[in-house]
Order: sequence, then structure tokens, then C-alpha cells
Amino acid sequence: MPSLNTASPVPLDQLSRLRFSAATAAFQIEGARTEDGRGTSIWDTFVDTPERVIDGSTADPSADSYHRWREDVALAADLGLDRYRFSISWVRVQPDGRGGANSLGLDYYSRLVDDLLEAGVTPFPTLYHWDLPTTLEADGGWLARDTAFRFAEYTQLVADRLGDRVEHWYTLNEPAMTTLQGYAVGELAPGRFLLFDALPTVHHQLLAHGLATDVLRRAGAESVGLTNNHTHVLAADDSPECAAAVHAYDLLHNRIYADPVLLGAYPDLTALGSPELPIEDGDLALIAQRPDFYGINFYNPTTIGPPPADSPIPFDLLPTPGVPVTGFGEDWPIMPETLTALLLDFDRRYGEALPPMIIGENGASFPEPETAGRVEDADRISYLDGHLRAVAAAMADGARVDEYTVWSLIDNFEWADGYTQRFGLAHVDFTTGERTPKASYDWYRALIAQARA
Repeated sequence: MPSLNTASPVPLDQLSRLRFSAATAAFQIEGARTEDGRGTSIWDTFVDTPERVIDGSTADPSADSYHRWREDVALAADLGLDRYRFSISWVRVQPDGRGGANSLGLDYYSRLVDDLLEAGVTPFPTLYHWDLPTTLEADGGWLARDTAFRFAEYTQLVADRLGDRVEHWYTLNEPAMTTLQGYAVGELAPGRFLLFDALPTVHHQLLAHGLATDVLRRAGAESVGLTNNHTHVLAADDSPECAAAVHAYDLLHNRIYADPVLLGAYPDLTALGSPELPIEDGDLALIAQRPDFYGINFYNPTTIGPPPADSPIPFDLLPTPGVPVTGFGEDWPIMPETLTALLLDFDRRYGEALPPMIIGENGASFPEPETAGRVEDADRISYLDGHLRAVAAAMADGARVDEYTVWSLIDNFEWADGYTQRFGLAHVDFTTGERTPKASYDWYRALIAQARA
């Protein structure tokens, strides 16, 4: 059985304090796009648009988890996971983003929750993992304040059905990526190119989080938080111009999302041109209800340089020199030590305002075969090993991290990259649906067992 490499001086005993999890997202694994009354999300529209997805694929059937959820539960249980992070599809529960619940959709999630509990794995659902109903996008999407209130109504529908068994909730996944990639530069759904005019989506997503937090707590939830994609920002050089660019990017990717939740105020946005956010009375109090945890999804650092002279944005994204990369190439450099730096920066920046942190996602894709079979994914094991050591190092230096989550439990439809990138601990043959644990699956199972020993 694989075991954790203990050659490093990092105090791995810190890992005994962690809960261990793995994650998936509804749109990426469920398939069953037209079954049981499911509605249409912005991602359905995106993948149906020619040339939006690199390999021209769609997410149906993907891993077909709508029909094969029991196999996923068995994988989670066999790993020894404390929790399984999955997402609930808004359009499977509330097809038009308004009105009553689709009972057939909620039945699916109720079965999943029951089977997880029976298997001894705590369900840890995410209410929003990017699948906004197209009906709401047609009315402005996250640019519209009303969407936050529609999200609260959807949350109530889910809480009414599952709240008797589900105690721990993520409200939103990666509002930064919704704003930056979905509305600002159009790389992800809904595919809009608004640049800084996308910033109202920041506030409306955070307002949705605040409203949903209130709903879930009134329903008896034990813990509620959100998780965002955060990055440690590296300077390309030591010039004042580069320092200014780094500051601007840190605001746009990190602080504009974290500060309101943790401090109750937006940071000074002068470096971004002082954009006006659509804040109304009482909004910040809702947003800043102290979360029970703060989730950090981390994949890689970001190297920033000064912007070109004609750039509409105050920074330039650059390759990170001299480090290995994942299957995404130079856009995803591998530097585990930057996760330690990020966690310690959060701990020192937010102090007592920071609740326990959870690593909500961490993982890597590498080239792998399409057909079923054993995958000896040593590169993934090295990546995960390095980042777990980075978490342990941050904990040893005082950061409180309560949970670590691998992205992902199984291979899935990887958004605009279709099936060209595989993140799973278990390989999925997308022709047959067969799941086959990889070497990294066995490694993670052994690590969990050793951390508990």
C-alpha cells in the first residue's frame, strides 16, 4: 500500500488535526440533462455554443452520476473520507430559478444524502457551483440584484427538504471565477466580456451568500460558509510599477471577495479605478455574518507584471518561470510553498475575524488515457503530497486549517476544457462510465489512514 513520504522535515503530525474530503460538482458529473424536469443553466447554453468548449464535447452523460451515484458514494466511503463535497444543481431543484421545487430533482439529492450518511460519510453540499438558471441570466444574471433574492428562495427549497439531515453547507463556489472568467473576460459561462463593468456581480454574489446564510441558520445548520478561488500573487520584478500591479491583482482576485465577508467592508479600490459597487443599506451586515468557516480553493500562484501601455487593465498575467506545470501548461505552475504563504497571509491579514479555514479544492490534471484502466499518476501524487505539506507547514506556523479537500473524487467534464483535462482520484471511462481508482486514490486512502493512526 502506498504511504506518505516522510523525508521532508515538515511536521506531518499536523495532518492528524485535519478532516479529509474530496469534491465534485453537479454539472460536471451528473449528466441526465433532460431528465426528471431539470431546467437549463448558463452552462448548458455555453456548451451548446460552437467553439466554446475546446473539444466540442458536452457534459451529458459525463460520469453519469445521476444514475451511478452509488458508485461515487462507495468510492468516497472506501477512501475513508470524513466528508464528501458535492454540489446541488439549481436547475434540477428549481428549473426556472423561480417558483416551487422540482420534487424529482430533490429526490435525487435526498437519496445521495441518505446513502452518504449510511456509508459513514458526512454530506457537505455546495448550493451554487456556477449553474445559474438561464431564465435568471436573461434578466441580468449576477449583474442583477434580484438574483441574490432568487438564490435565497432556492436555498429555502433545499433546506426544507434536506436540512433535517444536512448540517454543513457551502453557499457559493468561487465567486471570483464567476466574475473574472464568466462576466469579465468571457472564458466561462455566461461568456460575457465586460471587464470592470462585471464588478457588480461581486456584490450580488456576496449578498446571495449572506441571504442564504440567514436561511440555512434559521433551518438549523451547524456550519455555513463559502469557498473562493484564491491565489498567492508573485511579482515579476521588484519595480514600483510591478508592486502596483501586484496590489491591483490581489484586490481583484482575493481581497474584494474576502474583505466584505470577513471585515464587513470592501477594500480601497482606488487601484482599480474606484469602481462604484451597488451596495444598499444593510447589505454589508448580511454579507459579514461571521461564517463558520472560510473556504480556500487553491491550485497555483499567479505571477504579475506591469501592464502594457495600451492595456485596459492595470496588470499583466505572466508565466511563472522555473517551475513545473500541470496539464494546463504555463497557466498552472506548481509551487506548493505559495499555498503556505497564502494561508499565513490570510491568518495575519484577518486575525480574529478569520474563522477556521477549509481547503475547499486542491488538485491537478495531467495527461491520462481515455479508456478504463489503472492509472499510475505519480505526478498527481507529488502535487497533492507537496500541497498537503504546505498546509501542514502553515498549521505549524499558527494558521488554523480544519479540512483538506481533493479536487476531484472522479474525472469529470472540465468546463471549457471538456474532457481534455482529468483531475480525478478515480479514472472515468466516459464511454462506459466505468470508474477505476488511480494510484493517487490508494495514496490518499493510505494518507487518511495514517493521519488517523
